[in-house]
Amino acid sequence: MADIIRRAGWRHLRSAPTSHIRHHRRGRLVHDGTGLSFWFRSLSAALSEVPVNDRELAMSFHARTADFQDVSVQSTVTYRISEPDAAATRLDFSIDPDTGAWRGAPLDQIATLLTETAQQHALDVLARTPLAAALVDGVAAVRDRIAAGLGAEPRLPATGIEVVAVRVVAIRPEPEVERALRTPAREQIQQEADRATYERRAVAVERERAIAENELGSKIELARQEERLVDQRGTNARREAEESAAADSVRAEAEAVRKVRLARAEAEAAREVGEARAAAQSAWLRVHGEVDAATLHALAATRAAENLPRIESLTLSPDVLTGLLAKLGGGTPS
Repeated sequence: MADIIRRAGWRHLRSAPTSHIRHHRRGRLVHDGTGLSFWFRSLSAALSEVPVNDRELAMSFHARTADFQDVSVQSTVTYRISEPDAAATRLDFSIDPDTGAWRGAPLDQIATLLTETAQQHALDVLARTPLAAALVDGVAAVRDRIAAGLGAEPRLPATGIEVVAVRVVAIRPEPEVERALRTPAREQIQQEADRATYERRAVAVERERAIAENELGSKIELARQEERLVDQRGTNARREAEESAAADSVRAEAEAVRKVRLARAEAEAAREVGEARAAAQSAWLRVHGEVDAATLHALAATRAAENLPRIESLTLSPDVLTGLLAKLGGGTPS
């Protein structure tokens, strides 16, 4: 919308760079161009503003397929007014000289023209296409048919309208039909998901089994090692006992031999001592046998004196002394 400023009976118009302005005064064209700015009098001016930028028109309409199924078509048409002079003469783009607003609704007229034309060609395509084919390949077919139909529509170039692009966003069936169509795919997806779940569980079970087998193998191997250890310990203990017994036997034999040798030595020593004593006794007897009686008596007295306790004093009577002297002399006392 153009900006209009009022100053003492005069008006100043300033348009956007995307708006084409046509200014007529008393039936003559005074200003004609894009992005204009000028002063004018409102009582004698006739103004038109035609947008020349690209515009998007969203359309949504219902259609019926060849198998009598209702579908909704969502599409977008991009257009622009390439000939603003022709559009201004065919449609009411006049604006109020005081406010700059359109007096009519020219863009609504263009939208109605484009929508009805596109809908007509889309219905023509879908009426010959079954629902399944329309849902699979209908988007491209409807887009191409709408683009071709709008390009061949004579009213559009006569009005100065150029179609830039046509896009079909979606073709959707009714909710009940859409749910019915989704069911097989959902079931297949669910089956695939269940299969994947089962396979994942099977893999998990297989891994658990492998882990359990590994643990069992480890336990078995550990038990074997323990058995070997017990056998080795028993062998070591038996060998130690045998070696200890052998050592004890060797020690016992050595002790017995030592005792035997000691006994033999003691016996030999005792024998030698006995022989020496016997020889000494024999020599003693032989010596005593060769000595006279007085000498023996003297020796006996000496030996007796050696064995008697110590006598501090001894008193001999004449009778005793006489008898002893008589014995020593071998005579008879008188």
